[in-house]
Amino acid sequence: MENLEQITKKLHRVTGEALEQFSMIAAGDRIMVCLSGGKDSYTMLHMLLHFQKVAPISFEIIAVNLDQKQPGFPVEVLPNYLSKLGVDYKIIEKNTYKVVMEKTPEGKTTCSLCSRLRRGTLYEAAKNLNCNKLALGHHRNDIVETFLLNFFFAGKLETMPPKLKNDAGDLVILRPLALCKEEDIEVYSQHMNFPIIPCNLCGSQENLQRKKVKEMIAHWETEFPDRTSVMMNALQNVSPSHLLDRKIYDFSLLQDTVSNDTLV
Repeated sequence: MENLEQITKKLHRVTGEALEQFSMIAAGDRIMVCLSGGKDSYTMLHMLLHFQKVAPISFEIIAVNLDQKQPGFPVEVLPNYLSKLGVDYKIIEKNTYKVVMEKTPEGKTTCSLCSRLRRGTLYEAAKNLNCNKLALGHHRNDIVETFLLNFFFAGKLETMPPKLKNDAGDLVILRPLALCKEEDIEVYSQHMNFPIIPCNLCGSQENLQRKKVKEMIAHWETEFPDRTSVMMNALQNVSPSHLLDRKIYDFSLLQDTVSNDTLV
């Protein structure tokens, strides 16, 4: 396993590439960093704090956690950690847990509804905190897995973009870890000894489709190493004319090069 210095340098480099390639941060930005208490969001916070110190531009960071009132949620963990770190933060309390439990049929996963409610609450909080950008901790593996989930189960070529505007057009969503490997984040998290808060406090089972996709990718990586990197490169190397979507490529503009006389 790489030591802390090695893995930190690697994550700094890859995060910096994402910030630059996708023009994520500009001078004067006020960024709401969504902190769940998992390894990904802790890592994202530390990466952004690093670039806040070394970047040639000035931008603000505020860490925000949504306390969804899940039974057993350790409310003291994040305030204690963020206070010691000296980071400006806000804890938002909203009982989305009750709504999710009431609306989700027995035996069904709660993740989808929980995610929608959480996202709406966080978007509202960003506006209230005068933030023009909101940062989420999704990494490279999440992006590839989501692409395959949409491809196999939703019938569309779509994934989590590193940067996008919300539907209202008044907030930019960032994924600074978009190019980072989950395994590197895991190593970093272990070295940093983050106070991890489990994401299964609601008792929900992992989304079975995502679990299958994870297993499929893991199998591919065993048989053909570095397939995830190849898939990630493919998402950055798109040829609209070689797909079938008429909304992004006007096939009617293509002219026949063969004379009608020769057509049988």
